[in-house]
Amino acid sequence: MRKFVMVIYFTIMVTAFTITLLNPFGPTILPIAFILDGYTGKDIQVSFWRTPEQAVAAIKAGEADFYVLPITLGANLYNKGFDLVLLGVHEWKVFYLIAREDIKSLRDLRGKTVYSSHSKGTVVDVLLRYYLEKEGLKPDVDVKIAYAQPNEIVALFKAGKVDFAALPEPFVTMVIASTKAHVVLDFQKKWKELTGLDERIPIAGLFTTKKFLKEVSHAKVLAEYVEASLGFSTELMKRYPGDAAEITSKVTKIPAKILLKSMERMVFYYVPIKRCKEDVKKFLEVLHNRYPKGLPKLPDEGFYW
Repeated sequence: MRKFVMVIYFTIMVTAFTITLLNPFGPTILPIAFILDGYTGKDIQVSFWRTPEQAVAAIKAGEADFYVLPITLGANLYNKGFDLVLLGVHEWKVFYLIAREDIKSLRDLRGKTVYSSHSKGTVVDVLLRYYLEKEGLKPDVDVKIAYAQPNEIVALFKAGKVDFAALPEPFVTMVIASTKAHVVLDFQKKWKELTGLDERIPIAGLFTTKKFLKEVSHAKVLAEYVEASLGFSTELMKRYPGDAAEITSKVTKIPAKILLKSMERMVFYYVPIKRCKEDVKKFLEVLHNRYPKGLPKLPDEGFYW
């Protein structure tokens, strides 16, 4: 109820301002389903990016006020001079390794090809490479890593052309529903096993720019409004998963029953950066220290709101 009141309050304050949000086309549509539906207010216009390259181009062009990005992508872009500020994290569990055949450990992937979604440098790619190296395997040498869009990987799996893939939900469920593939590694459990940290990973979050915060009237109020809307929509997703799946299905064309099933392997809840800053810092420090190729440099304090 508190979040609902907060959203109403901020809606009243921003009725004269249209906010633009750029969101990934994929599993992170589920937590914004009720934003898309207008239930949290009609002041947020959402557009989508399908590849990291599209996201980078949009940020360069200043096409939105707010961006949902993988944390590693945001950190690497920030270190390259991009004007980005992390407001909070809402995606904590979504990555799995699926296989057509059983494997006892990642060492069994020697000589195999693993498909990874999108491109090199994404969260799932960095984690996969980190996990392989911890098992004594050299990525691209002992294990070949190929890249394709998630939908393409699903199609390749169905055609029998892929045996192993590191994917986010709901694409994991899509593969399992149409093939004999199954989950052989939970990325989040592996993270806890290797680091001793919690069984959750700050995968993606909400970003804006310093330019927006400095130049737009009532920017802080608008940022808090978007945070409240995202948090409220995410809570509604968990409370009404069937409705969230139906709304998301209209956008992605993924069957609602697949989306609903995939939510059993997802964890979303919005945490403002002030309350999860240490989680993000530890995540980035581990990646930087143990797999610097994926995160060559740690972002400074300016990265955090």
